[in-house]
Amino acid sequence: MTELHRMTAAALADAYRTKRLSPVEVLDAAVARARLVQAALCPFRMLDEIGGRDAARASEARWAKGEALSPLDGVPLAIKDNHAAKGMPKQSGSRTREPVPEPEDAPMIARLREAGAVIFARTTMPDLGWKGVNDSPLTGVTRNPWNPERTPGGSSGGAAVAVATGVCPIATGGDGGGSIRMPAGFTGVFGIKPTTGRVPGLYDSPAGDLVAPGPLSRTVADSAAVLAWMARPDPRDPIASAVPAPHYPSVLAEGVRGLRVAVSPTLGFAPPADAVRMASLEGAAKALAAAGAAVTWHDPPLWNIRAGFVTIWEAAYASAVMTTPPQRLTLFDPGLLDVGRRGLALAAVTEKLAQMERTRFIHAMVAFHHRFDLLLCPTLPLGAFRAGHGLNTPDPVRYPEWYDWTPYTWPFNMTKQPCASVPWGLDGEGLPVGVQLVATHFREDLVLRASAVLEAAQPMPMPDDSLWSRGAPAQPAIAS
Repeated sequence: MTELHRMTAAALADAYRTKRLSPVEVLDAAVARARLVQAALCPFRMLDEIGGRDAARASEARWAKGEALSPLDGVPLAIKDNHAAKGMPKQSGSRTREPVPEPEDAPMIARLREAGAVIFARTTMPDLGWKGVNDSPLTGVTRNPWNPERTPGGSSGGAAVAVATGVCPIATGGDGGGSIRMPAGFTGVFGIKPTTGRVPGLYDSPAGDLVAPGPLSRTVADSAAVLAWMARPDPRDPIASAVPAPHYPSVLAEGVRGLRVAVSPTLGFAPPADAVRMASLEGAAKALAAAGAAVTWHDPPLWNIRAGFVTIWEAAYASAVMTTPPQRLTLFDPGLLDVGRRGLALAAVTEKLAQMERTRFIHAMVAFHHRFDLLLCPTLPLGAFRAGHGLNTPDPVRYPEWYDWTPYTWPFNMTKQPCASVPWGLDGEGLPVGVQLVATHFREDLVLRASAVLEAAQPMPMPDDSLWSRGAPAQPAIAS
């Protein structure tokens, strides 16, 4: 049998069905591996062994009676630290938040429990998810399993590392400026940001409707299975889409034949990615063409909306600073505090003008998708760079802020579109490369279909344990 840490959620479900494995032994293996990975890479804020084991035993009993709730029943799942789970403290990566047990599940966590998933861990993130790397004063520095000296990206960096190292096949993430896709690209896993409103939520992130929750996994099929459950309705969200979500696992085999794909190395305004990432983009374009897509190199009619994004972002984090008691402000990551203070200095009309420009940006992409079903572009313009406190950019001159080295991700938070980072091999330093697929609103099915084609054309290996298990800096123990 395949080593447990290499098994996908689909493979675990098959092993449960045939009695070759039980959810309890799989959870025990996941907890043991979590402690091993934590010692080198720090992807976890806490483990809930008691709650996880109770859920695993209940799942084991259901499988024994042939009454599994779904193919996710008994699958270990790690959740990002800003996703509410009843009974587990949610700190959102911040020392400013007290570790008080949550009174209820967030909508998507409730849906995943209904599917029988075994929630056993919280993953690390930067302070309130404010930046594109993954360190915080609360949990320290999370590191990349392909090279522990490098960042895994953020803000769902802990989730990406948990999946990449095989602690669990699936983890939840949230994406406000690329926070699923950036760590997916840096760690070689698959990560999809759904359309804003596709997955019901409570909208309690400082970044508001820039953020969409979604899954990270090692395979497209596992993310499709999770997203099908996450997208189920919840009465607590009055503005989630009434558009029924398809059964995403069923669409993967449909492929891309006849789909119109535009390939853009710059989105029409960004500096091009480095040569390695450009070669990966070309390879992915050829793979889609070989699978029957009509592929055209064509930029979308976009412009550099950086100033508008930054205005909305800084205004959002001003709210976090404003609502935190003054005596606790020094507990914030200093970078977040700077962002929030800049936001407090903004005039209300400045933020309103940024939102108006955002609306024009959305309309430009809606018109673009009348001509093209999918857009293919880089996920990131560069490979993973050094990890550490305050190391938010690899080059302060070329990339002054984190959103300067992520020009392909945050535009689609502004437009609220579904998009995914798909692994596409390794660069010359042995670090993962990702390409990004984008579709019009509520067409996650197209993103998943094309992602499955790319996955089949360029399978991604897991990082060998030897890359991170020896010589990595010692990391904090996991809270329980």
